[in-house]
Amino acid sequence: MPPGAATKPRSPEYRLAVDALRGLRQELFLHDAFAYRPLPRSTAQGPLTRRLKGRAREYAAWTPHALIVAAGLLAMFIASDNAIRGAGTNTILGLLALLPVLLTLVRPVGAFWVSMVATPVGTMLANEWDDSWPWLAGSFACHLFVLTIVAIRTRPRTAAWMWALTAVYGFIAGSVAGGRSFRSDTAEVLFSSALVLLGVAVWQIRREARQEVTAQLTVTAHERSRRTLLEERTTIARELHDVVAHHMSVVAIQAEAAPYRVENPPPELERAFVTIRENAVAALTELRRVLGVVRAEDYEAPDAPQPTLADMDALLANVRDAGLSVDKAVTGAVRELPQGVELSAYRIVQEALSNTLRHAPGASARVEIGYVLGGLGLRIVNGPMPEPSLVKPSPGAGHGITGMRERVSMLNGEMTSAPADDGGYEVTVFLPVPSAVEPVPSASGGDV
Repeated sequence: MPPGAATKPRSPEYRLAVDALRGLRQELFLHDAFAYRPLPRSTAQGPLTRRLKGRAREYAAWTPHALIVAAGLLAMFIASDNAIRGAGTNTILGLLALLPVLLTLVRPVGAFWVSMVATPVGTMLANEWDDSWPWLAGSFACHLFVLTIVAIRTRPRTAAWMWALTAVYGFIAGSVAGGRSFRSDTAEVLFSSALVLLGVAVWQIRREARQEVTAQLTVTAHERSRRTLLEERTTIARELHDVVAHHMSVVAIQAEAAPYRVENPPPELERAFVTIRENAVAALTELRRVLGVVRAEDYEAPDAPQPTLADMDALLANVRDAGLSVDKAVTGAVRELPQGVELSAYRIVQEALSNTLRHAPGASARVEIGYVLGGLGLRIVNGPMPEPSLVKPSPGAGHGITGMRERVSMLNGEMTSAPADDGGYEVTVFLPVPSAVEPVPSASGGDV
């Protein structure tokens, strides 16, 4: 072609044929030919192997290897089962049928080529051209087993190339003996192997689709859990805003009024109180700015103050009106706790009772609140549904347990949630509270 001449575009059929030949060369001649790929042990996660225990479960991991060895022994038995031949010929033919099948354990593609070579060698040694050509009974079984195992261990495209090469060999062998009265069994080999490879291909495609669906479900569940976690953290941040803002407002007001309660305060004290007030106001401003980022556009701040444990009786009355029979028990010396602990404890009890209404309608519940040294203990337990067949549970959004764990984790507490022995459900929480509690201001401005 002269320099500068335009290259003639290739037809789609030509490109398809070139890509196909390139795939054949890479998969059966270059990269994967005689590659060492030992068959790994099974994961023993099948429906039957899961029920096994101990050493029997360990042995079950070698099941694929045992099946391949059994297939090889069966091919060897078929190849050597002929009383007309001599014992030496039967032994050689049996080994020629056994070796390719066993080779699939370590070199699957190489086993195919060994089977292709062993087929004409076995035919020449047996000298039984009048009975079958070009596949003896042992070669038939051996090649079919090899194609099946290699197709399972590789991919459908590789198996398709092997089937095509098998057809090419069969047609060439048939044309060589075209002038003789031999019965060619190539059609039987191709038909049987095509059915087997089709079944293997369908199984592989179904397995890959199941794996992709499982992976997608895992990613979806992870994203859903992450979104739920972020939503719960946002909700907690909104609720705690009022608590923190209240304290910071008190600090700012007290810092501004403190100099007027002291006669002739020194300038250093006045500057200190001014600095405290400025920092408190700045903290409030930053708090509102951060909350504005996590707050939804349609969110409206509640007018009423955030609930505490003092509002527990109203919560239980509301739950009883919804149809849940619930009892409350309080132990220990009741005392005022930090507002963040009180709010979290109230929300945990509220969410646990809501879960009971959704997942165990008709069951009874019990709320136990324990004021102990160093913290607050909560135990919310519900019994089983009285008539599971008559009442259907109402599925929730899946935020309940996540929200409770986030609140407990925020306060460095501990939480356990698990089914109870009687068929119900139990949630146990411990929220630590520092033992040194600052005095609470009285109405007259003094300390109590």
